[in-house]
Amino acid sequence: MVVGVAFGLAWYKGYVVRARAYWDGTMEELRKCAWPTWDELKGSTVVVSITIVLLGVFCYAVDTAFYYLVRAITL
Repeated sequence: MVVGVAFGLAWYKGYVVRARAYWDGTMEELRKCAWPTWDELKGSTVVVSITIVLLGVFCYAVDTAFYYLVRAITL
């Protein structure tokens, strides 16, 4: 019953109509998007995966270097 009253109040205030207009506008804009092909998607996934691995290796190397540098300074 509370949900029904809340929905009725939202309808009366015009929130339901605005939400529907927002939804329709969003769907219209999504139809205009240029979606990647399957091959482009696979290629992008490979590039992102390689970049993540390289960034992880870089962060590990820098972290290790700073660890040994701080350890050498404090001893």
